[in-house]
Amino acid sequence: MDALIKNAKKGDHLAFATLFKENYPFLVKYLMKITMNPDTAEEIAQETMAKCVQKIHLYNGQSKFSTWLVSIATNTYIDQCRKIKREKSWQDQEEVYRKLKWHFESRNEEWNDAMEALGKLPEDVRVPIILKHYYGYSYEEIGEWMNISPGTVKSRVHNGIKSVRRELKLGEESESHQTEQRTTK
Repeated sequence: MDALIKNAKKGDHLAFATLFKENYPFLVKYLMKITMNPDTAEEIAQETMAKCVQKIHLYNGQSKFSTWLVSIATNTYIDQCRKIKREKSWQDQEEVYRKLKWHFESRNEEWNDAMEALGKLPEDVRVPIILKHYYGYSYEEIGEWMNISPGTVKSRVHNGIKSVRRELKLGEESESHQTEQRTTK
């Protein structure tokens, strides 16, 4: 490990500045190639450098410092892609949800609080609840259709119902109601 990195590990700001000056252009070029976007490349390069400052104590010198930076930058980029994908998925789900709600309301069909609460659940939880409690299918049938075990179906239904109850604040009312009953007996 060269002296510059050892000094940076000790908190020497000048050593950090020199390391960044030597590696930043290389890092941005690498990121331009994988992101195909100059703004994103700059953003991730800066985030990578910030992580480098936080994690310099983890650098063990077994690979080149630039290789270590590339690994941090690559993981940062992959995390950013996952985040964007999750946000896009959430936005798509919200749009579908709003359209469905509008569809129900425009036909004067009931859109109640339970539907609202169900709409907030992830699809892999909402589907088993609807199949079980609206249509009466067994855990085994639902598991077969969704390629998951009946135990997993049961768990998703149970946890989903708990979420719906929490959303509708039914758990609090029933708990307080039970407490009232216990105290009055």
